[in-house]
Amino acid sequence: MIEKDLKIDIKRLMKTINESAEIGRLSRGGICRLALTDEDKEMRDLYVKWLKKIGLQVRIDDFGNIYGRKEGKNPDAPPVLIGSHLDTQPEGGRYDGILGVLAGLEVLTVLNESAIQTERPIEIINFTNEEGSRFEPPILGAGGLSGHFNQDFVYTRTDREGKAFLEELQRIGYHGEKRNRIQNSYCYLELHIEQGPVLEHKNLDIGVVTGIQGMDWLEVKITGQSDHAGPTPMNMRKDALYVASKLIQLIRDTIINYNEEATATVGRMAIKPNSINCVPGEVIFSVDVRHSDDTVKEYLSQVIIEKLSIAAATENVSIEINKIWETSSSHFSEELIQVISKTTEELGYTSQKMISGAGHDSKYMNEITPTAMIFIPCVDGKSHCQEEFTSQEAIEKGANLLLHTVCKLANA
Repeated sequence: MIEKDLKIDIKRLMKTINESAEIGRLSRGGICRLALTDEDKEMRDLYVKWLKKIGLQVRIDDFGNIYGRKEGKNPDAPPVLIGSHLDTQPEGGRYDGILGVLAGLEVLTVLNESAIQTERPIEIINFTNEEGSRFEPPILGAGGLSGHFNQDFVYTRTDREGKAFLEELQRIGYHGEKRNRIQNSYCYLELHIEQGPVLEHKNLDIGVVTGIQGMDWLEVKITGQSDHAGPTPMNMRKDALYVASKLIQLIRDTIINYNEEATATVGRMAIKPNSINCVPGEVIFSVDVRHSDDTVKEYLSQVIIEKLSIAAATENVSIEINKIWETSSSHFSEELIQVISKTTEELGYTSQKMISGAGHDSKYMNEITPTAMIFIPCVDGKSHCQEEFTSQEAIEKGANLLLHTVCKLANA
C-alpha cells in the first residue's frame, strides 16, 4: 500500500518548470534549447545547481549525461533510475522530456525533506541530445550509454554547420568520464507527456506505457527536368514536385488503408532549383514509418518503396529511395507495468495501457535494464510545438504516481 500523505509539492514543481522555460524562451512561450548549445549549457548549469542543493552526488559521463544520486540504505544495491531530457526541438514546448527530469528532481526533493531513505539508491539522469534536432540520429546520450551507439559514432555526429558532437560537448564543459556511466541498475522509469490526443480524448489521468513503436526513416529523391515556368507546356514537363505530391498522397492512402496504429509522415522536403519561375527538377523528401510490430513496419516500408517506384516510372521521372535510419520496436517490463498499474489504482487515478508512437530515452535504456514509462495527457495532443500544454492537475498526478512507484521499487 502507499502512504497517501506523501505527496509532491506541485507549486515548487511548477516553479522549476517555469524557470526552465525561461532558458531559450520563444515568443509564444515555447523553448528553443538544442543539444550542446549555449542555452543547453545554461540549463545544465542550473540543473546541476538544483541537484547539489538537495544533496545529491553529481557526476557526468563521456556522453554528457548528468547523474544525481541519492544513496540508499544498501549502497551496493543496483539503483532505481528515473529521468528524461532537457533539450528541445527548435520550436519545442516546456514539458516534453523536461517534465520527466524536473518531476524526478521533485521526487528526490520530497524524499529528502521527509527523511526517507530507501533500501536501494535512486539516480536521476538527464540524457544528452534526445531530440536529435541538432545532431542526428536522436537519443544519442541514452543510445551511447546502452551501447546501441559506440562512442566514436556519437562523437563524430555533426550539425548543419559541421560542428561535431564531441567538440561542442567539450566547448560547453560537459565532457565527463566513461567511468561515470551507470554500470548496473534495478530499473528505469520515465514520466512524459503523451504527445498525442488519446488520454485527453478519453478523459483519462494516466497512460501506462507498454512499449515504443519501431521506426524506419526513408529518403526519397525524385529527378525530373528543370525548365522555365513560362515557355514549357504543361504536357511536356517532368515536374518533380508535382510527382512528389502524388507520391505523398499515395503514401498516406497506403497507411490509412492498412490499420489504425500504423503511421507514415513526410516531414522534410528540399526542392531544386526552388525558384518561383522554374519547374522543379529535383525533390528530396523524408518518410517516417512507424508500428509496434517490426514485421509490419518492415512490410509497410517495403510496400511504400515498391508503390513509389512504380508510380514514378509511370510519370517518366527517376526515383531513388534509401533507408537512412531504422530502429526496432521496444516492449517494456511486464513487472514494472504491473507495479505502475497497481499504484495508479491505489491513488484513485484512471488509466489505460498504451503504446508510444514517439521515441524516448526509455527505448535504449530498455536494452540494458527493465524499463517502463508513465504518460500524462497534453492539451489537444500537441507537442514539438510552442503550443504544447499540460495542466497542473495532470502534472501533479503524474509526479505523485512517479513518487510512489519509485518508493515501491526502491524498497523492493
